[in-house]
Amino acid sequence: MDIIYLDNSASTRPYEAVANAVYEAMRDNYGNPSSLHTLGVKAERAVKAAREAVAKPLKVPASDIYFTSGGTESNNLAILGAYSALRIKGKIITAKTEHKSVLEPFKTLENAVYLDVDSNGLTDIKHLESIIDDDTSLVSIMHVNNETGVISPIAEIARSIKRKNPNCLFHVDAVQSYCKIDFPKGVADLISVSAHKIHGPKGIGALYVRKGVKIIPRLYGGAHEGGIRSGTLNTPAIIGFGIAAQNALSLDHAGRLNEIMRKGLSGVVINSPDNASPYILNISAKGLRSEIILHSLEQRGVIVSSGSACSSNRPSPSHVLTAMGLSKELVDSSIRISFSALNTEDEVKEAVKIINEVIKELKSRQGIM
Repeated sequence: MDIIYLDNSASTRPYEAVANAVYEAMRDNYGNPSSLHTLGVKAERAVKAAREAVAKPLKVPASDIYFTSGGTESNNLAILGAYSALRIKGKIITAKTEHKSVLEPFKTLENAVYLDVDSNGLTDIKHLESIIDDDTSLVSIMHVNNETGVISPIAEIARSIKRKNPNCLFHVDAVQSYCKIDFPKGVADLISVSAHKIHGPKGIGALYVRKGVKIIPRLYGGAHEGGIRSGTLNTPAIIGFGIAAQNALSLDHAGRLNEIMRKGLSGVVINSPDNASPYILNISAKGLRSEIILHSLEQRGVIVSSGSACSSNRPSPSHVLTAMGLSKELVDSSIRISFSALNTEDEVKEAVKIINEVIKELKSRQGIM
């Protein structure tokens, strides 16, 4: 049975060029990039080239990119590292729909404020501006939501923040938008990205830190990454990250796949707004449990998810859809379909057919009209 993989927001299949480069680096480029000998210099040059490639889509200097183990570490380092460096610990603000790797660090800190969102999952910028004051230290808002694909107007949010408090730091979790949705230049002080969402290797991410922003490290040891993140660099993964970052994904291709899915599905409610990222489509099938839909689809070769992969081992109602005001019935029956550059129109058409058949069969079995 052929697999139709539509869980690309959880992770993507690495490009063949990425897998080959990682293998070759593990085999041939095994020197420590901090070492002064020939193999160390060779590794350091490869890391430098990858750093430049990773910085380019964000329109930031390569010298401000710091490699981490992934998006979760980048978010934790940005929030906890920046907050720890503040002389005066003021108010910190985020949205109720953020990724758990933002919400959980916030829970450990004082003076946290959580913003409501509207039915599309967007924060009210005027409300945000009204609660920012001279004591506000940090605002963290994601660019693209990992469950619904809603795109936050981060340039407008940045202007509002800096207008009210020029010293307030603005962190953007760009894990789901990086190399997919254009990132406006110069709007954020801190930006988190990850490789495995863009057909790169797992276990490698990066944090952009604007010059002048102080970060207290979470890992101590050597002076790696400017002292911000100690530990020997994962050269093969970094090389793979750089290659993946050079292959910006096609918005038009994702848009066609999303349109095929939206137009072809029947018997479902679409939870993602019309202008969401085309890479993510969240739907609900009233009356059915999402895990039953998910496993039934898997038996037919279609792989989707019931929400964030980072929370799937602790099943609970989606905090994102709940914050958007969806009914419990819709929340409990939601599934996330997410596309990538490696998906084809033909397989998405086949997936539409299978999803419609599975939902019709499950509803028929349970007597749902």
